[in-house]
Amino acid sequence: MVYLFFTMNDIISYFSTIPSLHRSIILVGGITTFWMIENAFPLFNFSYKKWQHAGINIFLTATTIIVNFALAFVLLKTADWTVKNNFGILQWLPQMNIWLYALLGLLLLDLIGAYLVHLVEHKVKILWRFHLIHHTDTWIDTTTANRHHPGESVIRFTFTVLGVLIIGSPMWMVFLYQSLSVVASQFNHANISLPKKIDTLLSYFIVSPNMHKVHHHHVLPYTDSNYGNIFSVWDRLFGTFMTLPREEIIYGVDSHPDPQQHNDLQNLLKIPFQNRKEN
Repeated sequence: MVYLFFTMNDIISYFSTIPSLHRSIILVGGITTFWMIENAFPLFNFSYKKWQHAGINIFLTATTIIVNFALAFVLLKTADWTVKNNFGILQWLPQMNIWLYALLGLLLLDLIGAYLVHLVEHKVKILWRFHLIHHTDTWIDTTTANRHHPGESVIRFTFTVLGVLIIGSPMWMVFLYQSLSVVASQFNHANISLPKKIDTLLSYFIVSPNMHKVHHHHVLPYTDSNYGNIFSVWDRLFGTFMTLPREEIIYGVDSHPDPQQHNDLQNLLKIPFQNRKEN
């Protein structure tokens, strides 16, 4: 028990002061690892220019990093304020085992910072216009994980700040959550073929690749399902969990089937501001 306690203390100490370089290594290391795995064990054999596709998604990943870096002080000030003023769910709970405390905090951050914002983006038309860029990708692979319009990055950041305020998360927990979230997203978007039984087993605890691929099916109601990022419990709890045999999955979104609409960076950046009928 003491060993576990000090191990968590080490984790807290590390993520309290994690250098930006280390966070970048986690991001790049995750993409590189899953890129190699999906090349060796692909779920689908895409006929596409992988590097061109990756270039678009990596550019959008870079814009996400810039947005988060530019607004990071807001997140830091919010987390510090909740702890200093004893505000938020975690601050109001009685003292508990540090591992349970961390797990509860991560679950709640995932609820607001991933599940809730994702759900809202699908239900509010103006927000969907920005999130749509993510769904236009017809070649889902690990680089798709951070294929977000800069406007969506701001939306997601806003929900993350809201989550930190409501939950009362210390900054080390926020950094830990963001690191896990990045890797989880890269994993569940990766074009990898896991044995179905293993994937199904994983989906009871975390968002597995097959589970998330259903969300990228091109038509409703599947597009409006499986909103989670790290933990699958929220989809199961709120009734948004759906399954579809992976052989039947068709990527993309039926309102933008033209490759020129989803494989052109300039057009992708313009989509939220184009006047067209949404599905």
